[in-house]
Formats: sequence, structure tokens, C-alpha cells
Amino acid sequence: MKPTTKKSTAKLNAAIAPAIRNFKPPEDLTVAEWADRHRRLSPENSAESGPWRTSRTPYLREPMEAFTDPKIRKIVMVAASQVGKSELELNIIGYIIDQDPGSILFVQPSLDDARKFSRLRIAPMIRDSKVLRAKVSDVKSKDSGNTILQKSFPGGMLTITGSNSASALASTPARYILGDERDRWAVSAGAEGDPWALAEARQATFYNAKAVEVSTPTIKGASNIESSYYLGTQERWCHQCPECGEYGEITFDRVHFEHTVAKVRGKKAYKIVGPITWCCPSCGCIVPEEKMRKQPAKWIAENPAAYDEGVRSFWLNAFSSPWTPWEKIALKFLQAKDDPQKLKVVYNTLLGELWEDRGDIADEDTMLARREDYGTNADGSPVEVPEGVLVLTCGVDTQDNRLEYEVVGHGFYGETWGIKKGYIMGKPDTDEVWQQLDDVIDHVYRFNDGKGLRISITCVDSGGHYTQEVYTRCRERKNKRVFAIKGKGGDGIPFVTPPSKVPIKDNKRITCWLYTLGVDAGKETIMSSLKVQEAGPKYCHFPIHESCGYDTYYFNGLLSERLELTQTKRGNQWHWVKIPGHNRNEALDCRNYANAGLKIIDPDMFAVERRLKNVQETPQTKPAQRRKPKPAARNYFDEW
Repeated sequence: MKPTTKKSTAKLNAAIAPAIRNFKPPEDLTVAEWADRHRRLSPENSAESGPWRTSRTPYLREPMEAFTDPKIRKIVMVAASQVGKSELELNIIGYIIDQDPGSILFVQPSLDDARKFSRLRIAPMIRDSKVLRAKVSDVKSKDSGNTILQKSFPGGMLTITGSNSASALASTPARYILGDERDRWAVSAGAEGDPWALAEARQATFYNAKAVEVSTPTIKGASNIESSYYLGTQERWCHQCPECGEYGEITFDRVHFEHTVAKVRGKKAYKIVGPITWCCPSCGCIVPEEKMRKQPAKWIAENPAAYDEGVRSFWLNAFSSPWTPWEKIALKFLQAKDDPQKLKVVYNTLLGELWEDRGDIADEDTMLARREDYGTNADGSPVEVPEGVLVLTCGVDTQDNRLEYEVVGHGFYGETWGIKKGYIMGKPDTDEVWQQLDDVIDHVYRFNDGKGLRISITCVDSGGHYTQEVYTRCRERKNKRVFAIKGKGGDGIPFVTPPSKVPIKDNKRITCWLYTLGVDAGKETIMSSLKVQEAGPKYCHFPIHESCGYDTYYFNGLLSERLELTQTKRGNQWHWVKIPGHNRNEALDCRNYANAGLKIIDPDMFAVERRLKNVQETPQTKPAQRRKPKPAARNYFDEW
């Protein structure tokens, strides 16, 4: 055996080095530390090209460090545009390639987006970072094994695809999954189903799998990133108030500014006047932007328990971006506030908030704040019926497991008062359920002075699976003015039409009165009334007492639909459609049925008011006419 020499040892090391290099453990670096050491920003993608500095965007430090936290398996980032969320993903990809290699599935909304992102963002990052350039071959090099959508590196491969590509999502095992602009993904990858579910299935064999989900928020209730965010720690980037020391998030509703408006060639031109300030939610102090930007900031979790489940979620708006002055955000808002489509873009991309398109209808929070105290009785109980109410009606919506009802008070000229919103749990074919409804109908609802009103009419929805049962129960209660109704949608259908007799269980001898309602006309009236801002004609009052049932759930249902113009075979037609995020509309239906009840009985409100006030109506009588005296009997002797 020949003695070992330095030359032979060097040859042996050179031979085995490439084979064992992949077994080298990752350095003790977080993603943020790796980026500070190795990442360079490309000049074509950044106004501040050169070495990456996490201190420039301190809010990205924790999301990046969470990736190397062994307890965390998923990171969710909801962020406005141009705050660095794409750089977060790029830094994570660079770290994986250099430090902890494995197969990566990077999903963009579409294949075109994937190709564009690969050319414009990933390729420049690899080119300008020395450690990445040494491990990933150029696409143009011979036998590189790399394409625009696939990048090979020692220990793994980066596959870039679109959410609409079922083959790539379903066939590629991946330890790492990164999803960009999640809210813009296809609803289904071909016919395979949810793209994110398909992607996550590729991680089944990896005990150390990681997932990153990133997106700008879109529409409330229809946002996938919103759903993912609420499954995590729900962290917000909060700044410390220089006055009280408490931490608070900088949101648009806490930012105050003054502006002027002028017309230039018929267009409005806005100008911010004076400093833009932030109002601390804890102490109410006003702090200028320059001072707030220098204040300490940190992530504060609203659901820290999700950390133990391995999911950290972050929500960030543009007020914390070092590249976006607050004045720019304010001006963008002013320029878009009169155009819902432009305003939607501002909400999503700058304010970092979900958009809820209601037209000019208020949201749940506004309606909750509008609730009133109807007063208190001598015994401390809330007043049931406030002054102004003349007639009570009840609308009942029938569900498979309950009845939902609302008692509504009506006054002059369409002014209404919510009296009671409630639920009666149980199947509508049981006596107990209808007995409880009788309790609602038979109850005397009292004014503050002790006088009371009973419900004048009750309209019960007969749609669904219990039509015949509703017919039977309403027939039994016709003396209480409990009537079955059937809603009919469509433009031009009258709100209320004369009732018809319908047979019960095909027995023509036993019938029930059925009213058909034009529900679209009724909804239009309700939404029009909700826009009225001052008490009086058409104004809608709602009680604030908890026992009355007018909570967030109620207003979510009342405001659950909007009118949209849709394309049909007959041309463009208006239809009422549910707003995303509002799955239940029973509150809207109950109010519609209660309003229909008033239309059906059509009371003389002036006569009702006189009866309530015990004003005796004096019948007008004609003034007594003086009778003409009867002519005396002719006496011929008198004539002489």
C-alpha cells in the first residue's frame, strides 16, 4: 500500500467533496440574517438596489424568522402592495436554495404570472446573489436542466406554476409550498378542485414541511387569505404612542388630515393642508406622521394560542411602508372616494383592508352604532314600544330547524321601529314551536305609560320543506290574522297582491289563504329606508337593549344583499344577490314580511292614533234646518 501524500489526499477530497456537500447542515442563520448577509436587491426591481437591509423594513423580520422556527409549519401574510411581501418570499426561496435545500412549489395565480415572476424577480435575484448564482445554473447554459418554470439546485428543485395548472399541483412532491397573491388564484385547478388543497397534499410525506401564503386582501367574505389569517396568530404591526406608551395599529380611520378641493377643467383637484396625524386609540393624543415613523413598533397577536398549532399570521397596511408617505395614501383615497371600483383598489392595495361593496348602504358597525335606547320602565325593564309606534306586525321566516321572527312597529309615513328579533328552535311540524310563536303573537307590547299594542298581522313564509305544515298552522290561526305568504322574485312584481285560496294536502275542501309577495320590491323599500339618516318619514329605528336581539348577526343578515345588473338571455336585468361573507338573509326576509303585513291590512293611521290617545271622534252633523211652518188650513170665512 502506497503511503498517503498531500497530493493524493487533495485528490480524494476533491472527488468526494461534491457528494458530501449536500450533507452539510445549514448555518445557524434565520432568513433575515441570511438576507442581510447574502441578498442583493436588483436595480431593475428596486429603487434602493444593493445589499438587503432588514432594518429598512423591520416589520418583515419576524415573518422571516418564523420560517426558521421549528414550531411553525405555516406563515400567512396579508399585506398592502409595495410593502415588501414579494421580497419576503424571495428571501425565503434564497434561504432554502442556499441553506436548507428541498423541493419548492411556488404557485402564482396563473402560468403567465409564473413566467413573468420567474423572469423579472427570481432570475435577477439569482444573478445578483453570489451564493445563489453558484448553485443555480442559468437557463441559457448548456445542459443546465433549468427552464423558466423549473430551477434545479443541489438538494432540490424550484417549480414555479400557476393555480390553474392541475398537473403541476397534483404531481409534484414538495417540502416547501409558497403561494403568492392567494386571493387571485383560480377557484379550481381545472376540474381537480381547490388549488391550495392540491398543493398541500404534495407535502404529505415531509415531516418538516413548511407553507407560506401571501396576498393582498380583496373582498370581505370571499377572501381566501382572510380565512387563513384567522386560523393563525392574527398579528398586527403596532406602534408605540409617544404620550401614553401604549401600542396601537395605524389604520386609516385613526389618521386625520384636512384638505381643500378645487375644480380644474371640470375635475376635482385635492390638496392636503397641514400635517397628517394619527390619533392614539388609548389616550386620544394626536401625533404627527414624522414622529410616529420614529416610534418603536412590534407585532401584537390577537390569537397567540395559534402559535402552538404552528400557524403565524400577519396583517400589514401601507402606513408602515418606508416608501409610501401618508399624504399619498390620503390623496389616493380622496381621488377614489366617489368611484367604488377605484376605492376598492385603494382599500386593498394601500389601506390593506378588505372591500365590502354595499353601494351607499351602511355596514354592520354603522348600524350597531345607530341603535337607540327606547327608555326604561319604572321597574327598570326596557320599554318595549316607543312613542310614535301605531301598529305592530310580525314577519316569520321558516327554516328546517327553527322559526325566525321579527316584530316591527310602524308609524306615520313609513317610519319603523324594530321591537323584537328572535328565534324559536325546533322543527316547524311540532306543536311546541307554534305554541311559542303564539306567545309572541298574543303578547301585549307596552308603551312607557302602560298602554299596550298587540300584533295586528303575522306573515309566515311557506317556502321550504314545511309548506303544508305552515298552511295548516296558519289556517288554525286565521282569527289572529296569521297568514301564509310566498315570496316571488323578479322585477315589476307588485309587493302585495290579493290572496288566493290554496288546498291543504290536496284536499280542496280544506284551504288556506296565501299571499304572494314581490320580495324584490320589498327589499328595495327596505334598502331605501336604511339610507335615511334622520328620524322621521321612512327612518328605521333599532333598539340597543340586548334582549331585543338586534346584534351583529341581525345586521349582517339585514344588509346581506345588494342590487346588481346581470346579463341574461333577455338582456341586462337587475337582481338581488348576496354580498360575499353574508350567508344568512333571514333578518332581511323577516323585515320584508313584516312590512308586507302592514301593506296587507292598510290601516288608517290617523284613526289608530286617535284611539291610542282616547280621542273621541265627534261625528260631524249637519246643522238643524229650520222647518218651514205648515200653511194653515184655508178658512174661507177668514178670507172675507
